[in-house]
Amino acid sequence: LLQAEIFQEFAVQEESVTFRINLSVLLDCLTIFGTSSLPGTSTALRMCYRGYGYPLMLFLEEGGVVTVCKINTQEPDELLDFDFCSTKVVNKIILQSEGLREAFAELDMTSEVLQITMSPDKPYFRLSTFGNAGSAHLDYPKDSDLMEAFHCNQTQTNRYKISLLKPSTKALALSCKVSIRTDAQGFLSLQYMIRNEDGQICFVEYYCCPDEDITEAEL
Repeated sequence: LLQAEIFQEFAVQEESVTFRINLSVLLDCLTIFGTSSLPGTSTALRMCYRGYGYPLMLFLEEGGVVTVCKINTQEPDELLDFDFCSTKVVNKIILQSEGLREAFAELDMTSEVLQITMSPDKPYFRLSTFGNAGSAHLDYPKDSDLMEAFHCNQTQTNRYKISLLKPSTKALALSCKVSIRTDAQGFLSLQYMIRNEDGQICFVEYYCCPDEDITEAEL
């Protein structure tokens, strides 16, 4: 989610505009001047969209050189709606991203699932894997220095496919904080807070459904 405030100018005349573009093409256009600017220079970007059926126009300027890219737009896919609403959140933890980065580094990623336990009582917040080397658990007490906020109303244990969570590690690497929320059905929301060089904040959100129900015998 990119807030309008991070743009120097933001104007959308319609109530909402939705279209699909090729992500690889977009990334190639954004890095047309390279992935890092020369000292003392920066790349400016202007995006324009005329309306349905028209391409997305990118104007990139660096050091007085302007490049114009046109990306064909496509019909948008129907979005999968998890119906995840903040009023339905059962448990919520805000953790410094450093803590979650360490977890992904230490836990056994040969495991097919990541098990998450959130509870008002011990172990409070536990991450578990079940890989080739056996089971591994990583616990965070609610008074941990890495814990920014702890709001757990009931004990929940759910498993999520690691293959679905791995793409979120790209946002995790750039983030400073992560909000971890679950609703009554165990749907998981990961909201990464990313601060840019100017101190402006944007959010990247991932949603993941639980892989399976956990029985008492498995805990």
